[in-house]
Amino acid sequence: MEKLQLTNEPVAKAEMLIRKPVEQVFDAFVNPKITKNFWFSRGSGRLEAGKEVTWDWRMYDISVHVDVLEVEENRRIVIDWSTHGVPPTRVEWLFTPYKGLGTFVSVTNSGFSGDGDAVVKSALDSTGGFSLVLAGAKAWLEHNIKLNLVDDHYPPDISTY
Repeated sequence: MEKLQLTNEPVAKAEMLIRKPVEQVFDAFVNPKITKNFWFSRGSGRLEAGKEVTWDWRMYDISVHVDVLEVEENRRIVIDWSTHGVPPTRVEWLFTPYKGLGTFVSVTNSGFSGDGDAVVKSALDSTGGFSLVLAGAKAWLEHNIKLNLVDDHYPPDISTY
């Protein structure tokens, strides 16, 4: 096989229409008391610009430190976060009201490091992860259903590698 070369930096992107008002959807991502219903187990505080918070996934025994860089009410969130001791990556959420039907949420994760294989794997993993988060948020916000998508993505004692 011919050696592949990248011409653009891989970026993770996931998007979803959530049929709720932008204020409610935005709050679900900045308020850990809501976010814990579809993403992490616990958050140490609301997302506010200039603040550092910690997110915990108790089912995986993982915690991450999150540097909140920007918060534009009902419009945008930008953070840097690092998992598993790797250099931080940037995550940006955009919240766009959509035709009176709800809120279109776009999540982009960029700045992955390592060799080409590692960067591509990180971008693919992140795309999948944020797709699960958005699907879980949609189920929770629209139907008050906790799907446990993140919890069940890697059940204990199952290896996918």
